Amino acid sequence: MRYATISDIHGNLTAFQAVLQDIEARGGVQRIWCLGDIVGYGPDPKECIELLCRYDHVCVAGNHDWGAIAKIDIDDFNPEAAAACRWTGQQLGSSEVDYLAHLPLVVSEGDFTLVHGSPREPIWEYLVSTYSAKVSFDYFKTRFCLVGHSHVPIFFEYLDNGGECLLHELTPAATISLGVNRLIINPGGIGQPRDGDPRASYAIYDSDQNVIWHYRVPYDIALTQQRMNEQGLPHRLADRLSHGW
Repeated sequence: MRYATISDIHGNLTAFQAVLQDIEARGGVQRIWCLGDIVGYGPDPKECIELLCRYDHVCVAGNHDWGAIAKIDIDDFNPEAAAACRWTGQQLGSSEVDYLAHLPLVVSEGDFTLVHGSPREPIWEYLVSTYSAKVSFDYFKTRFCLVGHSHVPIFFEYLDNGGECLLHELTPAATISLGVNRLIINPGGIGQPRDGDPRASYAIYDSDQNVIWHYRVPYDIALTQQRMNEQGLPHRLADRLSHGW
């Protein structure tokens, strides 16, 4: 069975559509695993939720998902992110609010645990260092964990022989062969990449071949920026899309 692993759509419908088209071009998937933050920052939050819900999928809660519906406090957001979050909440109807409100923090499917931030702190913690990742391996029981939140495509490998934790970058078209070592994998962000590459980032897991493929997808960034400017969203949030940060 094939699963698309996606994260951090952030209301960027143009990027999301481009990724879905790329998935179909690569043979399609049977299920989507979404690692949270469907909304926030981008100009089309309602449409992104509606599009995701057309597919067989499971999704966990991200900080922007719950922040937009006031389920968590956004005082720790920077001013531009907070402004976008409040605007996002005003665009959602009752069905979208209900959908976001009922997203779980953690989901386990087969060998995988799905969270947004980390298995230790699913909403807020960024896994960007081997120190925090090594601690996180104690907080899930499956062989593998999928995370988002940082918008950076990387994975951490825990070596049973010696207990060392290694960080690996996920380059475009990289393949991860799933072996005996436990992994924490971040497929990168669709709607707002932050690794210096502005292309949307996602992965496909094939359970029959026991591999994960990582892909980058170009999309019409200018169209998303135009939509953000039309909606009066902070200009810096639109500008950063060109630079992948």
